[in-house]
Amino acid sequence: MEIFLRENTTGPGDGKNISGPTDIERVLVPIFDTFILVTGTVGHILVIIIILRTMRKARGTSNSNANGTDILLLSLSLADILLLSCVPYHTVAIATRHWPFGSFMCKAVSFLGAACTAASAFTLATLASSRYVIVVHAARAYRWRRSRGIKLIAGVLWVPAIILAIPQLTWRTLMSGTELRYTRQDLICFNFLSDSDQVAYGVCHFLFAFLLPLVVIMLAYGRIYHFLYTTRRNRDTNQTERLEQYQTQVTHTSVMLVLAFVLCWLPSYGLMLVQLGYQFTVTGPLPRFGPFATFARIMATSSTVVNPVLYVFMSQKFRKELKELVGKRLC
Repeated sequence: MEIFLRENTTGPGDGKNISGPTDIERVLVPIFDTFILVTGTVGHILVIIIILRTMRKARGTSNSNANGTDILLLSLSLADILLLSCVPYHTVAIATRHWPFGSFMCKAVSFLGAACTAASAFTLATLASSRYVIVVHAARAYRWRRSRGIKLIAGVLWVPAIILAIPQLTWRTLMSGTELRYTRQDLICFNFLSDSDQVAYGVCHFLFAFLLPLVVIMLAYGRIYHFLYTTRRNRDTNQTERLEQYQTQVTHTSVMLVLAFVLCWLPSYGLMLVQLGYQFTVTGPLPRFGPFATFARIMATSSTVVNPVLYVFMSQKFRKELKELVGKRLC
């Protein structure tokens, strides 16, 4: 979970005006992180088991090709599980005010967090696009849902995500120790080499890993709503009633998906832009964003819990599979 929040310093490596997390944050963050880690991991493991079970059932039938949407959901779960694997490192660093894992893990965890954040956002945008094709272009829907090309698409989505995360390997660095002793922070991982690097990278990640996917998601669901509204007006009474019910369901689901994406990620990206604006225009120490920074970080990590609920467990098909799975295990 890469939310790009820097330590509050006057400049990289100057050792002045360092402000670490408060004692309350150091207690609350591990509690929230543990809850998110456990619930998110359990949720995504269930998603993976159910999807693989569904695919296994489909083998040997005329419906033998994997559902394209299921492939994307598997990719989303993979991205979120890898994102969750970064949580313990940040939890320890916040609770102890120290990065004890070394320079390599500083770079590796930051790279993995940035790559998975972007891959998750790209996959959500692709899921919205697939639903648009299925609803609006019904003639192409079967080919889209069954085509093996969706596996290629799910893999290709990771390419720009990895490219977007590569600067983490080259620019991330540990801020070391001697001038920070009095703050009890021997090593901090959350720093780039320069403010200009931080500004450039932060803006790029905001544009490509948040704003672009958000625009795609909103356009896709907007077109779905418009299509259903137009179709409903041109049908007979019985069909209109069914379409109206379906339109209402799709509208509610779409609003929840867009709101969840915005609410989970906008606080962290918004705080990042505010911090970058202060660093770019104001000299002197940065203001203390502690409580809101903690809130933004928790909201960002909570996306890994929200995604399986909204994209999988709200589906009647998946709930049915889950009941069958739980019933077999209990028997």
